[in-house]
Formats: sequence, structure tokens, C-alpha cells
Amino acid sequence: MELVIGLLIIAIGAFCQSSSYVPINKIKDWSWESYWIVQGVFAWLLFPLIGALMSVSGTGGSFGDLLSLINSNPKSAWMTILFGMLWGVGGLTFGLSMRYLGVALGQSIALGTCSGLGAILGPVFTGHASDLTTAVIVGVVVTLIGIAIIGIAGAMKSAALPEEEKKKAVKDFNFGKGIFVALLAGFMSACFNIGLSFGEGLFLEGTKPIFQTLPATMLVTFGGFLTNAAYCFFQNNKNKTWNDYGKGRLWANNLVFCALAGLLWYSQFFGLSLGKGFLTNYPVLITFSWCILMALNVTFSNVWGIILKEWKGVSKKTVAVLVIGLIVLVFSTFLPQLMAK
Repeated sequence: MELVIGLLIIAIGAFCQSSSYVPINKIKDWSWESYWIVQGVFAWLLFPLIGALMSVSGTGGSFGDLLSLINSNPKSAWMTILFGMLWGVGGLTFGLSMRYLGVALGQSIALGTCSGLGAILGPVFTGHASDLTTAVIVGVVVTLIGIAIIGIAGAMKSAALPEEEKKKAVKDFNFGKGIFVALLAGFMSACFNIGLSFGEGLFLEGTKPIFQTLPATMLVTFGGFLTNAAYCFFQNNKNKTWNDYGKGRLWANNLVFCALAGLLWYSQFFGLSLGKGFLTNYPVLITFSWCILMALNVTFSNVWGIILKEWKGVSKKTVAVLVIGLIVLVFSTFLPQLMAK
């Protein structure tokens, strides 16, 4: 039962993350750089801080105890923040990948690269390469195969649809530029799991397993916020969009949808922490959990792609390839545990 609960919680978090870009469509009359950093305040600062405080409060701790925890482990904390800053580059290009490829294909390529590299490089960078058992590696490979199949479906869609139809589904569609940006986003986004690996010991004694990764998550997202803030403010200056923040009549609407987007986005890592807490008796799935989250993110993002009509007008053959890819992804989430038995 714990296995099912753990995977279900991770799946709910993945669904929330895949839904996080829907509220952004409701933001009015702000440039990309303006709404991106405002939703980032919620996604990368406020909600991760609340999660980290939940972690320490479970042991009777406070905000001061959280700071003491970080100060007493400076090397782990700074490495976690450093890889968070590198992940921030991935976060920036991740948004661009969806701009050029759409929610479905953009998330599929970026998260696919992030999934495989994150699952493998995390243990390698922290000296726990022995955790990469045959079951974990096979699971990663099958996940990448599923994502590659979805990528093929996306290429088929690109080749078959006339330019006018592509623009209707994704306004700035550009397959070549989008693939490059998505691969870069995936590579840099993998640094998130590496950061979590460096910060895996950052929790107070007595912390429940379901909350143990939340302080590290806060440090990774803080590093990402620094990178994103620097770029967004640079773009505000370059594009002369500072006046976005002065449009008082828009703040009520835009702040609500930025907060909702931030909450949905953060839910994936809050869910990952809670889910891993239920998987403590399944070490293979603990190591593979990052890949599970990314695979489910891709699955749900393509569901949203269908809902948003990004696949409208494609052939039945293309749809069949897409469905096969999704089935392979869902299967990959269970495969390592089946092999470990």
C-alpha cells in the first residue's frame, strides 16, 4: 500500500506541474520577463520556504533552526545553491522550449533529457554511483525510449502540418530552434536533482521522511531564482518593460494567476518529497524517483497538449505513435521495482 500511495502522491505533483503553465495564459498585458519573475517569487521563494519551514516545524523547530541547519552545513548548502543556479538556466530555456514547440513537445524533449541525466548524474556527483543498479539504469533507458517516441510523434506533426496550422497551435512554432533550446533546457535542468543529492542530509534530526528533502529543495530553487531574476531584470531593462510593474489595474488579476502557477509548479517537488517518504522500503524507486517524476510530467504535459488542441489536425498514425510513447512512459515508472523483485 505504501508503494501505491508514494507513486500516487508523485503523480499528483506531476499533474500539478504539468498544469502550471495553464494559469499563465490568463496573465494580461505583461511581457514574458515580467510575469516569469513574478511567478518565480512564488514558485522558487515563497512556497519552497513554506515547505522548508514545515520540515523543521515537525521537530519543534523554527525559522532560526532552519538557518542554523544551513549554516552548520556550509559546503552542502553552497553546492546545493550552486547547482540550483545552474538549474536556473534550464528553467529559463525551459520556458522558451514551450514557446517554440508548445506545451506537449517542448516539455517532452526538455523533461526527457532532464530525466535521464538527472537520475544518473545525481548519484555520480555525490559519490553514490553504486545506487545506479541495473534496474535503475534500465528504467532510465525505457523512460528515454518513451520520450524519444513522443519526440518522433512531434517530428511527424511538424512535417505534416502546414505552417499556418502550426502557428495556430503554437504562435512562435520553430522546430529547429525549439529542439536546440529544449535539449539545453533538459541538460541544465538536470542540475536540480544533482543539487538535491548534495543537500540530501540537510534536515533536522527527527524530521519525518516525507519532509526531509524540503530544505534542500528550498536552496535549489533559491539558486534558480537568482539566475532567473538576473536574466528577467536584464530583459526588463533591454526591452524597456519596467512599466509592467507599474500597471496597477493588472496586479490583482496577474498576481492571482502568477501565485497559482507558482503553487502548481512547486507541488511537483513537494509531492516528490512526500512520495519518497512512503518509498523508504523501496531503495530502487528512491533512486529512480526523479525519473518517475519527469516521466509523469511528460505524460501529463501531453495530456494538456491534447486538451489545448496542440495535436489537432495530425494524422491517426501520429496520434498512435504519441499514445505508444505515453504507454511506454507509464510502464517505465513501474519497471525498476518489477525488476528488483
